[in-house]
Amino acid sequence: MSATQKTITFFGAGVLLLAVALLTAPRHVTPDVFMDRGEQFFADFTDPNVATTLEVIEFDEQTAAARPFKVTFEGGKWTIPSHHDYPADGKDRLAKTAADIIEIRKDDYRSDNVSDHEACGVIDPLDEGATSLKGRGKRVTIKGKDDQVLADLIIGRKVEGKEKLYFVRAPGQKRVYVAQLDLEVSTKFEDWIERDLMELEKDEIQRVTLKDYSINERTGTIDQRGTLILTKKDEKWDADRMSSKQELETYKMNELVKTVDELSIVGVRPKPEGLSKSLQRSEEGTRLTQSDLMSLQSKGFFFSRKGNLLSNEGELEVETDDGVTYTLRFGEIVFGSGEAITAGSEASDDKDSGPGENRYLFLTTSYQASPSGPPEPRNTDFLNKAESEWSDADRSNSELKNKYDQWKKKQDSAKERSERLNARFADWYYVISDDSFDKIHLDRSDLIKKKTS
Repeated sequence: MSATQKTITFFGAGVLLLAVALLTAPRHVTPDVFMDRGEQFFADFTDPNVATTLEVIEFDEQTAAARPFKVTFEGGKWTIPSHHDYPADGKDRLAKTAADIIEIRKDDYRSDNVSDHEACGVIDPLDEGATSLKGRGKRVTIKGKDDQVLADLIIGRKVEGKEKLYFVRAPGQKRVYVAQLDLEVSTKFEDWIERDLMELEKDEIQRVTLKDYSINERTGTIDQRGTLILTKKDEKWDADRMSSKQELETYKMNELVKTVDELSIVGVRPKPEGLSKSLQRSEEGTRLTQSDLMSLQSKGFFFSRKGNLLSNEGELEVETDDGVTYTLRFGEIVFGSGEAITAGSEASDDKDSGPGENRYLFLTTSYQASPSGPPEPRNTDFLNKAESEWSDADRSNSELKNKYDQWKKKQDSAKERSERLNARFADWYYVISDDSFDKIHLDRSDLIKKKTS
């Protein structure tokens, strides 16, 4: 064999050995469990505005029961089904929650073992087959039109020592992931409703009347203890029938006005349909049934023989500068806690069901146009003239009309507000906290004191 042939043979053998080495060398293989790392959980869910329902289910270990909370868009309005379809201020909050869920990604793989679900806190709260009461997560489901499921996720425990990292799992799947969550999914009733219940600003309040009385339910008589009228003039409050040696307790008065302005509810109960229609005046001649009256009395409200609505803990009237009067009637104590307060239960009127830290409230409004508005100009010929042709009288009439129009617009707005609020209030008994009740349920002895100097 010549030298050239030997060289070619050795070269070919070298190439062959190199090929074998490359084919048999160990390769770095990514396990299947890591193949979806970084992917979104719900790739087909891209538009948060198509979400129409949010359902959150938590598990109460003390009662060993799943606790659902739901907000949905139905019949042209947002409602909270668990709270008698009370109107929800939910569109923006739901869209924000949906947008946050869209961004959730599979940041890391944790386990494929079902036995790890409890430690990770991702057991489905609806899993009736699970024997453990511990380790159950929060299940968040978002649906769109026709109940199409857009996202469904079980959120478990926070990863120890890691900021905003949680264990998560899709229902029906074994695999547990770690995901970064910047998500606030509130199941609190008060977070999903219109907080400004009365649409009232404290600067609007110009007159407050405290009617201090109670109902003797055994005899049906009224115990009238007194009435206190407080009027604001030049930003200063004054009380009726106050002697020269007395003065107003300014701090308590300001606290009363502030509490009325910021009054929020902690629960609701539906009124009987007949009572609601009567209050809305939606049907002429609507009469209250015996069950309507029983519903009222169970909450601490009564009709007098003259047809006036009374309450067993008196009432508060708040008048605004545009002619709207709010009447707050205070009823029975509400016992219990949790959903027994926010949505009600048979136990919410039972003294043995829990603390009595809340109270029923019956709200109504009325409107009376101010009699002291600016006069309407008798001569409006200036409306048919160019401004350059106006006489002094025309300019004066124009100014007068502007003032009248502004006053009339304010009055019309106040009337509309009263009617709209009455329509809202007509359907509901409200529940307020005892703290709010204590600040606005006052009498003369609370607000009038001896002068210190």
